[in-house]
Amino acid sequence: MKLGFVSAVLPELPFENVLAFAQHEGFPTIEVMCWPVGKAERKYAGVTHIDVTSLTKTRAEDILAQCQDHGTEITALGYYPNMLDPNPETSRVAVAHFKKVIAAAPKLGLKLATGFVGRDWTKTVDDNWPRFLKIWKPIIAFAEDHGVRVGIENCPMSFTKDEWPAGKNLLTTPAIWRRAFNDIDSPNFGLNYDPSHFILQDMDPLSPLQEFKSKLFHVHAKDVKIDRKALNEVGRFDFPLKWHQPRLPGYGEINWGQFMGELMRIGYDGPFCIEVEDGTFGNTLDGRMKALKVARNVLAPYFG
Repeated sequence: MKLGFVSAVLPELPFENVLAFAQHEGFPTIEVMCWPVGKAERKYAGVTHIDVTSLTKTRAEDILAQCQDHGTEITALGYYPNMLDPNPETSRVAVAHFKKVIAAAPKLGLKLATGFVGRDWTKTVDDNWPRFLKIWKPIIAFAEDHGVRVGIENCPMSFTKDEWPAGKNLLTTPAIWRRAFNDIDSPNFGLNYDPSHFILQDMDPLSPLQEFKSKLFHVHAKDVKIDRKALNEVGRFDFPLKWHQPRLPGYGEINWGQFMGELMRIGYDGPFCIEVEDGTFGNTLDGRMKALKVARNVLAPYFG
């Protein structure tokens, strides 16, 4: 495993400055965000550190040279919209751009793209399923044609009123993963696993690792703290932002020694990238940089 971070944490910095920060702070890898250029639709969305729509061979060579100069590798190209948005045009635009992300990966010598499956948050899993297959079977076939694997993050995307009640991402539990990987049976279709999302759902974050070890393409490092006093007031069916708080690794409820030990036991040797959504460090660039350093110091002993 190599310890890195998600470039969305540093949206104010141009790509070369992100690389410089990674080099200075001893991060050998970065998951690079590749949203369409434009306004962000939510926090940490809309970050474009590599513009895949204008990625020429010359530009790709320049990016690889910058990475080499800074001793940093790209783990994956990331884009996390709702590709199953009930608005057909919103969905179409998201899918079209994700295919550009997939097509850009080989130009940079990469074999992984990361994102969300998406979901119509007003419908059940079963009611989403036909559209999921209709949209995602061609995406995965496209990825296979380009020699690229697709890692889906397991975030429920159910935190606020506009995401209520079912959330905006379908692949959130082992039961759903089994069904998805059975119906789209491809070695190029897997997971970008974030253990904090299991804590949010009152699940054991170690529980899926053995069964799905062949589908673990990428791992996010983030923790979460459940506010039991608030939960006792409003209940688990109220908006999660009322009773939980994203935290840095080591500051929440995950036992990172046990988690890292299980990853090592099953033989995971892929990317391991820190996310920062912990508001206790503030919303400034300096605060998020400090948060990355703190998380690095917590996790560094596991990387030798």
